[in-house]
Amino acid sequence: MLKIMIAPSRYVQGPKILGSIGEQVKNFGDNVLVTGGKRGMASGEEDIKKSFDEHGIKYSFELFNGETSKKEIERLKQIAVSQGANVIMGLGGGKVIDTVKAIAFYMDVPVVITPTIAGTDAPCSALSVIYTDDGVVEEYLILKQNPELVVVDTDVIAKAPVRFLVSGMGDALATRFEAEACLASSAKNLPGGYTTATAVHLSRFCYDTLIEYGYLAKVSCEQNVATKALEKVVEANTLLSGLGFESSGLAACHAIHDGLTVLPETHDIYHGEKVAFGTLTQLVLQNDYDLIAEVLAFCKKVGLPITLKEINVTDTSKENIMKAAEAGANDPAGLMGNMPFPVTPDDVYSAMMTADALGQAYHESFLI
Repeated sequence: MLKIMIAPSRYVQGPKILGSIGEQVKNFGDNVLVTGGKRGMASGEEDIKKSFDEHGIKYSFELFNGETSKKEIERLKQIAVSQGANVIMGLGGGKVIDTVKAIAFYMDVPVVITPTIAGTDAPCSALSVIYTDDGVVEEYLILKQNPELVVVDTDVIAKAPVRFLVSGMGDALATRFEAEACLASSAKNLPGGYTTATAVHLSRFCYDTLIEYGYLAKVSCEQNVATKALEKVVEANTLLSGLGFESSGLAACHAIHDGLTVLPETHDIYHGEKVAFGTLTQLVLQNDYDLIAEVLAFCKKVGLPITLKEINVTDTSKENIMKAAEAGANDPAGLMGNMPFPVTPDDVYSAMMTADALGQAYHESFLI
């Protein structure tokens, strides 16, 4: 049995480290195209420019249009080529990060990931989730390698809106359960092998870190300070979850997320928020009462959604929910096929409705 584990070449985390980022980037190239959203740019552009100037690195900044679509990837790629960039750098959240990874892949140049939020586990992975221009998941682009450099400034992340950090916890929350499902089903991981004991243990450590430090990290972020708890959760959201999901595999949690993207009303809900509801749904599919209770308690405490209404799905008719269930479960070769038992769209519909009912009951009584 071939086991494969992959990881970024270098991961750097700490407060106020964007001011010295040139020291890290100069090892990979000397002409950088940096792209990011308005908030991402505002949080780090000046520090990055100063550090690049100190180390003789040429650079240009280009605003990201907001969607990880083939059209946007091609637009930014053409700008990078025209400027002779030999490094692509992303400054922002998950969609910026997936976009620059795809650009670097098509250009065959190094990529530097600089997340300004701890909202997803995208920074460390050799994967880009490509969406249509309308925000529906179109494909998973498997890259030839993980990012050469990931730089996480926890002072920047502490000053970001707390919803991003909490959403990142929702994405990371799924890592353990999907890793264990893939282990049980002998499903292959993203690089095409089977999981290692290391990756499975990292996924469980990720979950344990969230349960122990998640609420404290949320409070720290609300105060815009980088405490030890925040540092631990940022590492869990970014590194542990990234290593765990990629080298173990994805399953129902993310399949349900992908299914939910066909409902336009969910498009304003963050990735990790939808994944959190997907996690509850997977646990219902597995009939794991004890873990459902623990996950409900955690989600309630940190503010993750546990009902369909909280992810903007107010039409809970069977016709509407089945759209998401069918999109998430209809491909046996897809993520749902990594579950250790067969799952039909009807199974997913039933589990989603049950998860929603459990969430409503928990909000009403704080007990299930």
